[in-house]
Amino acid sequence: MNGNNFMAWVLCSLAYGLLSGMMLITVIGCKTGKKYTLPVEYFEKDGYLWVVTSRDRTWWRNLRNGADVELLLKHKPALAHADLVTEFEQVETHLHDYLRHAPMAAKPMGIRVQNKTPNDEDLARVAKERLFVRIKLAG
Repeated sequence: MNGNNFMAWVLCSLAYGLLSGMMLITVIGCKTGKKYTLPVEYFEKDGYLWVVTSRDRTWWRNLRNGADVELLLKHKPALAHADLVTEFEQVETHLHDYLRHAPMAAKPMGIRVQNKTPNDEDLARVAKERLFVRIKLAG
């Protein structure tokens, strides 16, 4: 069982409460039509769910023109629409929001924080390597 499979198992189990801020997202491959399900961290802001991911990952490419996705959110299935935020300035802004919601994420991302303020140079570097998936729940 790999890490993604384990996280998916936990999120589907009764132990899902241990992973607040995590959900499963299912995207459909643009070329293959195959469903891909993976665990992701998210935070909520302005009526959207926000997921930060590395540009090195490939799953988000299936959302380039916006796409409907399936979620397992708080142990309940949900339908949603996802689109990408890739522009550097917007990614940098959303990184600030993300770190306010999840300050412990700064260190693994290599962002130094002093007096609860992320280092601007570190933020700019990380913003070039990341993007956000913006998700709006259906109806």
